[in-house]
Amino acid sequence: MESQRQLELKKKIFEVLQSKMEEFHMLGYDAVTTDDIWLCVTSKYKKEWPQLSKVVNDIYSLKPTMFMNWLTMQAMQGKLT
Repeated sequence: MESQRQLELKKKIFEVLQSKMEEFHMLGYDAVTTDDIWLCVTSKYKKEWPQLSKVVNDIYSLKPTMFMNWLTMQAMQGKLT
């Protein structure tokens, strides 16, 4: 479950998430959503959330192979809904 702070941050950077989703769609990953990208990127923030600039950089630098590795691990752990 996302905290209020996380939801506010997600709203602030929605255009960044949208841009990355569109990039993935252009590469043929049509089923990827902004929520998928958000969950993938933020899954590595276990204890403390970084500054906004770090989150944005992590989104923009996300590669399809990194996303697919994360998605595979989620499926293997039974975390996909």
